[in-house]
Amino acid sequence: MTTSTAPLAAPRAARDATLQRAWAVLEAVPDPEIPVVSIRELGILRDVRRADDGALEVVITPTYSGCPAMSQIAEDIGHALELAGLSPYRIATVLAPAWTTDWMTAEARDKLRAYGIAPPTGHCGSADGSAFVPQEKVMRFVPRALPAPSCPRCGSAHTERLAQFGSTACKALYRCLDCREPFDYFKPY
Repeated sequence: MTTSTAPLAAPRAARDATLQRAWAVLEAVPDPEIPVVSIRELGILRDVRRADDGALEVVITPTYSGCPAMSQIAEDIGHALELAGLSPYRIATVLAPAWTTDWMTAEARDKLRAYGIAPPTGHCGSADGSAFVPQEKVMRFVPRALPAPSCPRCGSAHTERLAQFGSTACKALYRCLDCREPFDYFKPY
């Protein structure tokens, strides 16, 4: 007598291969506002999994709840999956836990710096930068002082903030007091 698990091995392996392929395809989807980094590197792409009905489910979290780029990101994800023949799929936007710059990869930070955007300094959610921290430990009513970002062009820490908002709401506008160049700073959340 054969067991019922043997026939499931092949579909399970194929499903895992499909998920791996979907992750690889989505790794190449750039952020529409900062095209040198992918949505995976920024931490916007949270998960790719199989839904109960067998469709791919792509989970994304916006950098902030009013991010105007989310509709473009969803469209780009759909386009990439369709080009790769990975249908059916659906995209789920999840707001909790809230996105944090702690989810950005080291590669994303390096790419931001090379692109002329100062990456966020420090960790937001915890001392070690872990991805999930209970909300009661994150909520703050008094702004904490963060060190000024270093200039992505010359590396100087002698910088000043010119405006709370830069080219997008998730960035602030700074100027280096040594090389005198303005630059965006990706604000830590």
